[in-house]
Amino acid sequence: MNNFTISIFDNKIFFEIISEIKLFSKFKIKHYEDLSLCVKDAEKENQLVVFFTYPSYKINKNNFPSILVTKSPIPLKKSLDELREQINMPFTILDFEKKVISIIAKSEFKKNSLINLNDYIIDKNERKIKKNNLELQLSEKEINFLILFSKTEQPISKNLVLKSVWNYSKETETHTVETHIHRLRKKILEKFGDNAFIKNNDKGYYI
Repeated sequence: MNNFTISIFDNKIFFEIISEIKLFSKFKIKHYEDLSLCVKDAEKENQLVVFFTYPSYKINKNNFPSILVTKSPIPLKKSLDELREQINMPFTILDFEKKVISIIAKSEFKKNSLINLNDYIIDKNERKIKKNNLELQLSEKEINFLILFSKTEQPISKNLVLKSVWNYSKETETHTVETHIHRLRKKILEKFGDNAFIKNNDKGYYI
């Protein structure tokens, strides 16, 4: 949490106030007047942006944490609610601190749930695989199976898959792995057009 930056957009007075408050001394505090620069920095760094001007056309497409300071609640896109908090004026500094802690915790939880797998992103919490603007809902077993590939660059044996995902012993005779891989390949092909997602050789399966 200490490596987060609190960025204040369009309210220099509030920026100066929290810069002087000990409660926020563990954070870097920045002020922005340029919205495009603010959004650009927030997307590539650990930044929590506090908006006093609500630029919905700009931030509703981005996945960085933010707090909207408003006079009354504003409807938000449901898919982004987990990365947004609202606080209504007037508010106390302690109210603001609670919002900061809450949204940073949510952001870190979400970030820790994401796993890169070649050109794909695995979201453990949502049980989805994503690429570009497409996403596919998967089962818990499918997610656990794909996570195995993120832990090694070597082919994964059928026995390791059985033990790690299904808790079967290596002596177990089953076509579970083959069946699930066939179904998963079909899903990936239909959603992403990838007909070579899971490959195999004499050493096992690989991506």
